Amino acid sequence: MNPNRLAKLEEVRQKNSADAILVSKPVHLHYFSGFRGYAAHLLITPQRKILVTDSRYTEQAAKEAPLFTVEKQESGLLIHTTDLIKEQGVKNLAFEGNALLYDDYVRLKDLLPGVTLTAVKLNELRQVKEPQEIEYIKKACAIADEAFSQVLTFIRPGLTEKEVAWFLDSAMLKLGAEKPSFDTIVVSGERGSLPHGVATEKLLNAGDFVTMDFGAVYQGYHSDMTRTIALGQVSERQRDLYNTVLRAQLMAVENIRPGAAGKAVDKTVRDYLDAKGLGEYFGHGLGHSLGLEIHEEPRLSKLSTCEALLPNMLVTAEPGVYIPGFGGLRIEDTVLVTASGAEPLTHSPKELIVI
Repeated sequence: MNPNRLAKLEEVRQKNSADAILVSKPVHLHYFSGFRGYAAHLLITPQRKILVTDSRYTEQAAKEAPLFTVEKQESGLLIHTTDLIKEQGVKNLAFEGNALLYDDYVRLKDLLPGVTLTAVKLNELRQVKEPQEIEYIKKACAIADEAFSQVLTFIRPGLTEKEVAWFLDSAMLKLGAEKPSFDTIVVSGERGSLPHGVATEKLLNAGDFVTMDFGAVYQGYHSDMTRTIALGQVSERQRDLYNTVLRAQLMAVENIRPGAAGKAVDKTVRDYLDAKGLGEYFGHGLGHSLGLEIHEEPRLSKLSTCEALLPNMLVTAEPGVYIPGFGGLRIEDTVLVTASGAEPLTHSPKELIVI
């Protein structure tokens, strides 16, 4: 765990005139302490760094979070944590407003009368990735790339979408993934119009587009990629549609660079698809960041709040077209913002593959 991350927390504490920060979101337990378990809190004051958990995790926490004092709780996580807050004389407590359950917030108020509770957001501290984080994500991307290479030797008409999803998941695990990044998406034929369709017992047929959206987790960090292939003969409409989405995807990568606003990158691609008469069939955002979570900030979308991408941020570039009654496709890379532009970290072929 990089000690500089604790310096980021200290800046948040001072900015909010808080005496302590309570960290409860699981990915933030990992990010700020190194601990990869659950059922824990971090309590951080200028004097102490405490990790509170139960007997299931105390040994693990001591190994993974050497900068923290591990406190074993037996009275309940929130009760033990509030006892420590009282012992530290905290009068203003910063907590994760977008992570703490409402019921726990109510209990916190009851257990800490006279203590001011200040909601803060810590997600933004993870937007610019450290070199080690980038290396983990590159490895996760490489695992997904190799799984895609392997699935091309397996996929054929007569298989079900579920069988293809199972193959991808199994391949990633054999290649070193901890788990898939999310429930692997496999949709084919007319079901290609479902951007996040769950793999079913539907058989793959000759003439189908097959869209596969998947990723691997390595050392807690996620990758995300989508490739669409065709089985058997493809129609002229399918080929034209594929080439249009491919051009949109390449355009997205070309426009990802330091200083670019999330809305602007999204608009460039959306305007292109509008000009092709396909804008109404592209309903989701162009991309999202990822790291310890599969969906993080910043976003590339019409609603993005990102005013300027920065070097070492990561975003996906994933335009798609989804036409009810016909089908659809998506092409996606995980992309690193570099000092001068963008570097796709997923390298699987993007030109149309027909099997």
